[in-house]
Amino acid sequence: MDPKEFTSDARTEAEPLWEAGVDPRRRNRLRRAHRRWQRLPLPVRILAWALLILFTAWLILYITKGRFLKHPAERFATSLLSRDVKVEGDFQLYFAPFSLKFYAEGLTVANPDWAKQDGSFFKADVIDTRISTRRLIFGNRTIKALALKGGTVDLRWSREGDRNTWTFGDPNRKGKPLELPRIWRAIISGSQVHYEDPRLQLYTDVKIDTVLASDRAIDNAITFTGTGRMRASPFTMTGSLLTPNATVAGGENKFALHGRSATAYLDVTGTLDAPTQLEGARLDMAVYGTNLADLFDFLGVAVPDTRSYRFKSDVTYIDQAWKFARLRGVFGESDLNGNMTITMPNDRLLIEADLATQHLHMIDIAPFVGYNAQRIEAKGANGLVQQVQGTPRILPDAPLRVEAIKRFDAKVHYKVRDVMGQNLPISNIALALDLDKSLLKLSPLTFDMAGGHVWSDIAINARRMPVHTDYDIRLSPTPMGKLLGRWGVEESGTSGTINARVKMSGEGDTVRKSLATSNGRIAVILPKGSMWTRNVQLAELDIGVFIQKMFEKKLTEPVQINCGLIAFTVRDGIASADPILIDTQKNVMLGRGAFSFRDERLDLAVRADGKKFSLFSGQSPIGVNGFFAKPGINPISPELLARAGLSLGLGVAASPLAAIIAFIDVGDAKSAACGPVLAGAQATAQRTTKGKPRDDVGHGTPSKREDRR
Repeated sequence: MDPKEFTSDARTEAEPLWEAGVDPRRRNRLRRAHRRWQRLPLPVRILAWALLILFTAWLILYITKGRFLKHPAERFATSLLSRDVKVEGDFQLYFAPFSLKFYAEGLTVANPDWAKQDGSFFKADVIDTRISTRRLIFGNRTIKALALKGGTVDLRWSREGDRNTWTFGDPNRKGKPLELPRIWRAIISGSQVHYEDPRLQLYTDVKIDTVLASDRAIDNAITFTGTGRMRASPFTMTGSLLTPNATVAGGENKFALHGRSATAYLDVTGTLDAPTQLEGARLDMAVYGTNLADLFDFLGVAVPDTRSYRFKSDVTYIDQAWKFARLRGVFGESDLNGNMTITMPNDRLLIEADLATQHLHMIDIAPFVGYNAQRIEAKGANGLVQQVQGTPRILPDAPLRVEAIKRFDAKVHYKVRDVMGQNLPISNIALALDLDKSLLKLSPLTFDMAGGHVWSDIAINARRMPVHTDYDIRLSPTPMGKLLGRWGVEESGTSGTINARVKMSGEGDTVRKSLATSNGRIAVILPKGSMWTRNVQLAELDIGVFIQKMFEKKLTEPVQINCGLIAFTVRDGIASADPILIDTQKNVMLGRGAFSFRDERLDLAVRADGKKFSLFSGQSPIGVNGFFAKPGINPISPELLARAGLSLGLGVAASPLAAIIAFIDVGDAKSAACGPVLAGAQATAQRTTKGKPRDDVGHGTPSKREDRR
């Protein structure tokens, strides 16, 4: 057989079927194209086939609008979300031409089982979207356009606060924060959103509609109105979002919101990069009202009641943090400025702030220690006092909002330059506040007072019940002339100083309760110095010296103090003198008695023993009685009356000269060793200058009466 014939027949038999019946010239072109295809690298051929398949799929979807995917899509979404997903009417899912178009009529997405009784999570009469395919591939959910008609969204947290309706998948999965997809443009009509959080006691319904505008720069304006309540306080809000024309590059979404409750008003204006994108928002906020506590209640944050306030701030949202910059305004008659940041680390609200006040009015301090500012504003100093069962009370009795401080943490630094108020020599307050899971620390809390400095550490532990408070307050050496000027002490000529420490702890959710149960020690130390005032002479009741000074017209000669200690040991809210001992150049002043934090009653007595012989010296106790809010001084003590009676008797029985004997002070007072005094030691550690234990101190017990709580 001829080889050529064999080759020709074999070639004929090997011809592809697709060449059969093809014109020879066209057949040759196909053969050349096939050979070129075969010479292409395998990866290139695979890619080409993939593109062809994708184009075919795109073409099929584009022609059919993807309607045949309706039921598979319902099953897939139901499985993915673990929720029933239904489409009652038309369904479309295709690429047009590159953006993914999704259209559905009568779409419903069910709520999780624990919220099904409240209806569906999402419903829409019509939803029409264009989704950026390129961004979707890279995990960025961007909706280029959204048209929504008759939509309802149900956003709610469970009562336990561990689940929410917008976290899909496992129904027991921990709820995530709400993250909206980025939407470039939207037209919404007849739609509303419901939101509730039982933990915050926040419930609100918002209606949303789009109003088309005639301005060429604005394509439409999304308006919203809402009502709700927060902790039983109703509120309303209105606002709008002006979205720019899609043809305007770099357009801004202008945002405006006005909110109002019974006592608080909020205005927010500014721009968003996209209608649903808070990240990078540039906003201006103004808040005003009658009580700042009402405003913070919306965040579930406890702050003391205040007088009327008005604040402005620049607001941005960056890295899941709300930043309030250039915060400035007033509350009451005091100014406030600084910066504040609000975040939610570990799903727990955290407030961080750095604040300052130039002029703080004393009335505006009142709420922060438990007083009612409005009451003080109306009644002045009398507003500090309340009558309880017929007795005056001045210790603040406003309860700590224990449940409120459990919901948030805080780190605040606050400085005050001047405190405005009559006879209140306080300035340069610096406070570091740290609230960590119901443990509130004011440490340090410092301020200048009358030329001295107060440093304190206060810890309020609400993690345990009842609330436990530790007080540690120190006063550095402070000039007595400045500190006691309002009581007649002359600053000129008074070189004496005072330093003190209060270290106590108590239980209760108010200042009064914690002090009424407190234990600890209070000590006021007087180092060597002079005090220039005639009131001291009267207090010592050394009538001979006082009359001598009066006739010499020297009414204010300084009294020389060697050392002094006014100290109390506190047990169950009763502070007993331990000791009261002041050693002056001419006398030793001794005290006994107590005062009570329980009923704020005073029962003290102070007497002066002369170191030198003196005629006409009363040398009897001066009583300090009454209450904190209404103290009384009784220089006519029973002991003094007894001396007067003895003098009268001697005068009648013997001679007028004998009457003087009852008022003679032989001057046998023992000088105090200043070491234990200046160390603030208890009465048992006090000594005379000869080193002997003192037998005239240590009797600091209250008088025989029943202590009342």
